[in-house]
Amino acid sequence: MTGAPALRTATPADRAAIEALLAAAELPTVGIATLLADHAADFVVATDPADPEQLVAVAGLERCGARVALLRSVAVHPSWRSHGLARDAVRALLAHADDAGLDALYLLTTTAQEYFPRFGFTRVARTAVPDAIAATAEFTDACPASAIVMVRPVRSTATVSA
Repeated sequence: MTGAPALRTATPADRAAIEALLAAAELPTVGIATLLADHAADFVVATDPADPEQLVAVAGLERCGARVALLRSVAVHPSWRSHGLARDAVRALLAHADDAGLDALYLLTTTAQEYFPRFGFTRVARTAVPDAIAATAEFTDACPASAIVMVRPVRSTATVSA
């Protein structure tokens, strides 16, 4: 590997590569096509510096009304893990959410509950999420009922560690 992957805003043309990256990470792909068609600017991707057509990381937001969103689809290709790509992508989305004036981000995870607190996410009961979040396909169908729900105020003063 040479050079560092560059983060950029996703485009609808990235759909197949994003879905393949998510499927390889065993993450839900439900709704990705629609989200990218309607709100591609709410996703960031990283490209392989040796092959700019190859996506090596993705992270996205699913807006649920005007004030809250679901952080979803954070995945990094296995050969690029431990290079800070997930951290950089999540930071970019936190800044994007702040610029958009969102109040809070929610997420569901079965494997990364120890990762997201560094960004200010805390665990919350499933019953405590806003109706707009609870109505998403990811919340109702794509993620198991055992998935942990976490929340982060967007305009948080929480320190993000490396």
